Amino acid sequence: MKTSVQARLDGPSRRDLERLTRKLGWSPSRVVREALKRMASLYPQNDQPRVVGLGRFSSGISDLGSNKKHLKGFGS
Repeated sequence: MKTSVQARLDGPSRRDLERLTRKLGWSPSRVVREALKRMASLYPQNDQPRVVGLGRFSSGISDLGSNKKHLKGFGS
């Protein structure tokens, strides 16, 4: 599916686009497509809230979150 987009660029954005097209040898359309890809990667499609660091650390205790003896003293 091809889509055309029109955009009004302010002076600095227009100059950035011109500079990037010269520097990279790309068309303005390619510069915009690549910028959209990078922006999309910063905002993943999965809108579910995530817990920061989930699954990145290991305590070495397999039942840390479910065994009440490990949770003694927390939340009381």
